[in-house]
Amino acid sequence: MLPKRTLTRIVRHADGVFIDPSGKMNGRGAYLHDHKICWERGLKGALANALRVSLTAEDRQRLEEYMASLPDDSAESLAGTAPESNAM
Repeated sequence: MLPKRTLTRIVRHADGVFIDPSGKMNGRGAYLHDHKICWERGLKGALANALRVSLTAEDRQRLEEYMASLPDDSAESLAGTAPESNAM
């Protein structure tokens, strides 16, 4: 498990879903790694499910803009962030 400081907090607020850089905004929160692949997976539905909300077009645009600011990463650079499969 990674320390919260190394993750990005996303919070559901009455006005929508926002990035919470301070980690102190009120509302239901969820955390993602700062890797584009994690954000892509999260935006497919896991993030909305964790926040118990349907993402609006504005929410999705705001989150995708933040995701675009993240550095590109490859599967090899993420090898240490996810457990390996036990395929034989």
